[in-house]
Amino acid sequence: MAFKIIEGCVNCWACEPLCPSQAIALAASHFLIDARKCTECEGEFAEPQCASICPVEGVILDGLGVPVNPPGSLTGIPPERLAAAMAEIQAR
Repeated sequence: MAFKIIEGCVNCWACEPLCPSQAIALAASHFLIDARKCTECEGEFAEPQCASICPVEGVILDGLGVPVNPPGSLTGIPPERLAAAMAEIQAR
């Protein structure tokens, strides 16, 4: 299976140079992963390089459609607590 980058990608270019299989390329609206080239970094790295550097949570999906960098993975705030955290920040 291969990873997939979805539309929330902000075209920051962080993932493209890190991909060991050169499977990531810029398309019209956002980066895409060539499924024929993507190895999910198996055998090369402990974690997928694209997901390890991606600054946007939830835009890189595995072959089953599950985010590799899920909500909360960057902020450390579990999704169920995010709304309360945002409300607290806005109240300041």
